[in-house]
Amino acid sequence: MNTIPNQAEQGITFLQAWTYGGPLMWVLAGLSVIALTLMLYLLIAHRRGALAPTAMVSDILNRISTKDLGEARRLCERRPCAFARLALAALDVMRSGCKDPALLKSAIETAGAHIAERLQGSVDYLCDFAAIAPLVGLLGTVLGMFQAFGGIANDLAAAARPVVLAQGVSQAIVTTVFGLVVAIPCLAAYAFLRRRTARRIAELESLAVELERAAE
Repeated sequence: MNTIPNQAEQGITFLQAWTYGGPLMWVLAGLSVIALTLMLYLLIAHRRGALAPTAMVSDILNRISTKDLGEARRLCERRPCAFARLALAALDVMRSGCKDPALLKSAIETAGAHIAERLQGSVDYLCDFAAIAPLVGLLGTVLGMFQAFGGIANDLAAAARPVVLAQGVSQAIVTTVFGLVVAIPCLAAYAFLRRRTARRIAELESLAVELERAAE
């Protein structure tokens, strides 16, 4: 009895699957690398310690409450972050000599809106990748089926038709699978990071209220 498994029993290797997928596999690979890089960046950049370091927040609030505006500005410029941008907006109003609380609140809210938009916008890129990757896989499916049935129509040798059909179907299946492999982690990361970003924005809103009180 032959105990050596044949190729059908072993399945296909990753290299074979990559070859079947064609040029679109490089597109999917590029999307996966960019998406992974973005995930790692957001995990680091959207930490509370990166957006509003506790020691820095306390120091700036103390400087503003004691009207030491020059030192408060130097602290903000020394370590740029989301809270520093909020504080700078407040400092600009205070240094102009305006004592209108409504104007101060408006300046802080405007800066906060820009910060929130940037934070949410950077996370939304993951949603874009999650939507694009399956479409690239679907394009590979269409091209593979077109190749399969087009090859059959142009092939006069009946015995060769199953081989031609198998090549096209392989491309269709492989690109679809790899498109989903890229999209699913992107969508999961988007859901997680979107909720975390919403919490960070809520924390910055609370700090903005403290900043208004310190500036009064």
